[in-house]
Amino acid sequence: MSVTSLWADEGVYYPVDFEPYTPAHHFEGYRNDPDFRTKLRIAWELVELAVGRGVPFRAVVADSFYGDDEGFKRRLGELGAGYVLALKPSHAWWHKIGDIGSPWEAALVAGEDWGDGRRPGDWMKVVRSFRDGHEETWWALEVDAGPYGPERDRRAVVATADPRELPEKKTWFLTSNLPHPDSERAARSELSPAGLAEIVRLYGLRMWVEQSYKQVKHVLGWSDYQVRSDIAMRRHWQLACCAFTFCWWAYGHLPASLEETAPTETLPAESAGRGERRPTVSWPEALRAVRACLEPWIMLRRYWRAFSGKPPPSGLKALLERVFAGEGIYLYAR
Repeated sequence: MSVTSLWADEGVYYPVDFEPYTPAHHFEGYRNDPDFRTKLRIAWELVELAVGRGVPFRAVVADSFYGDDEGFKRRLGELGAGYVLALKPSHAWWHKIGDIGSPWEAALVAGEDWGDGRRPGDWMKVVRSFRDGHEETWWALEVDAGPYGPERDRRAVVATADPRELPEKKTWFLTSNLPHPDSERAARSELSPAGLAEIVRLYGLRMWVEQSYKQVKHVLGWSDYQVRSDIAMRRHWQLACCAFTFCWWAYGHLPASLEETAPTETLPAESAGRGERRPTVSWPEALRAVRACLEPWIMLRRYWRAFSGKPPPSGLKALLERVFAGEGIYLYAR
């Protein structure tokens, strides 16, 4: 198990740093052991490392596991880092009976005044643009209640595709320390102000984390190590990051449109459309372009079988066995 930091914008993402997480029962002093670190502590240490290295980023974005922890948010503030973090729908504060006590309640009240797109009430229209070119209309609400507000150090924002129904899978409850553009705090804060559209855009980048689980963890084998030591896991993860770099390199060198791959001669009418490349390159195409680098044993055996039905010669057989066993690079065994 690990905690990772990921840099992302609308076009690309890349793993920046990673640290193994060791559960408390592996330490003599359990959770009180000086060497034990919680995931939250590792997370802000990774942010601290990024800040120290001068890695440019607009804000730290994370799910409600981090957003509901006061210590994590306080530490980010001490580092001078902006953040947009999710809150659980159950997030609430002390309040008098009859007053609004949570972002969810604020969204319910604002939803009662919702008419439609022409009569949005307190909701602001936000257009979300996706990498495949399609757009979705969402609505954002600035919560001004309890400890949150546009003039306060912390803001709460509700973003949803349907202000009246607040669908679970398309509703976000967010908190941020980025100042409101029209607030007095914006003039004195070192953090750049962010409107509702910017808050929603930033948290939308967290979807790259879910995408990385599919690509880095599942396809490239981030979590497929069969080792016990800390250094061996780090070496394995370095390999996965190298493989990921190969894929981005291949992605940047594959043709991006049909025009780039179209032959100069005119195709016969009956063959029109055959063999054409999709207009936009995809992750599977990039992965196939570097497959021989990522899976040498599989590809070497495949090439030999395509060349001959006989067993490989002794030299190639020895090479296959060494590659299959991981010998020669000692990334797993030592």
